[in-house]
Amino acid sequence: MVINEPQVLAELEKVFAEYEQALVGNDIATLDRLFWNSPHTLRYGAGENLYGFDEIQAFRNARPAHNLNRTVIRTALTSFGKDYGVTNIEFKRAGSERTGRQSQTWVRFEDGWKVVAAHVSLMTS
Repeated sequence: MVINEPQVLAELEKVFAEYEQALVGNDIATLDRLFWNSPHTLRYGAGENLYGFDEIQAFRNARPAHNLNRTVIRTALTSFGKDYGVTNIEFKRAGSERTGRQSQTWVRFEDGWKVVAAHVSLMTS
C-alpha cells in the first residue's frame, strides 16, 4: 500500500477544499453530495451524534446558517492506497476562545470521494 501517493493525495486535498468551501458557504447540496448516502455514515458533532445520511442531512437543513466561517490553523491529510484517506484540521471561529477539531474518513466510490465518518469537537484553548 502506498501512503500519500501524490495523485491520490492531490485528489483528497481537492475534494476536502470543496467540502470546506461548501461548509462555510452553507452549500447543503454539495455537502450532501460529499457524504456517503448510507445508513452506515456517521457524524459525531460538537453537540450531537448523527447516525446515517438521513440524520446528517436533517441536521444540516435545520442548523442556523450563520457563524459558519472559520480559520483553519492546522491541516493533516493522509491517503492510504488509492481509495482511502483521512483529513484532520484544527480551526478557530471569530469570537470564540475554543479550538475546534475535525476528523473525516474519506473513501473513493464509483461516483467519487465521500465522507463515511466525521467527528467534530471543541476544546478550551
